[in-house]
Amino acid sequence: MTSDKGGTEERGAGEGGTDGPRTPDDRGLSTVEVVILAPVMILFILVLVAFGQLVDGRGAIDGAARDAARAGSIQKDHATAMSEARKAADADLSDVCSGPVSVVQTSQGFAPDSIFTVEVSCEVRGLAMLGLDIPTTLTASFSSPLDPFRRAA
Repeated sequence: MTSDKGGTEERGAGEGGTDGPRTPDDRGLSTVEVVILAPVMILFILVLVAFGQLVDGRGAIDGAARDAARAGSIQKDHATAMSEARKAADADLSDVCSGPVSVVQTSQGFAPDSIFTVEVSCEVRGLAMLGLDIPTTLTASFSSPLDPFRRAA
């Protein structure tokens, strides 16, 4: 396009050009933005993954408590019940916990027609992947009625 003075006009944003004339000071601005924003975005993604692991750990702990209570409630005697409850919880939490799994009976006794309640807890990785040494211990409790047709052997 030519102006009425005989020179050429600069192209504007609506004419297929840029938003305006670029100055030499604008060079490399995108690179600086990426250098500043990339670590922030990576940290944000890592925080999301860490909290995702906590949510996954919460679900695994709840499931392990359920499985431990059920495994113990179908046994004939108290010692076998606790042993089987520990085995069930360990099997469920082998890839979730970063330390030992604790299984504690919180119900009274092991009499027929009663409830067998266990509390399962362990330390999950969670925020440790970010370098934050914050111990995160998750605990869940579950109850199961003692099976009237418990195993005889």
